[in-house]
Amino acid sequence: MLTVELRIAPDHPAFAGHFPGHPLLPGVSLLAEVLEAVMGEPVLAARVGAAPRIGVAKFLAPVRPGSDLTLRFDAGPGALRFEVLMGERLAASGTFERAP
Repeated sequence: MLTVELRIAPDHPAFAGHFPGHPLLPGVSLLAEVLEAVMGEPVLAARVGAAPRIGVAKFLAPVRPGSDLTLRFDAGPGALRFEVLMGERLAASGTFERAP
């Protein structure tokens, strides 16, 4: 299992208008951050290939401006499983698969 630490900047552009007065990181932006972390780690990038696809994604808790996240990755058969944690709280989970 590999872990990556990530901080979501308070001024991340995805917060603009999402949602006024109660900003939260859209799921697609969170997935982009996770995928960027995958592609930045050679062993993970090799596992998913140049054009990975999402097998499953679950969003369980909102990610707010300034959140400190721990990304955990575990390679399974044919997929790379990920979990996004805020402290002990699971914010998201899912899998990336290698495109055929």
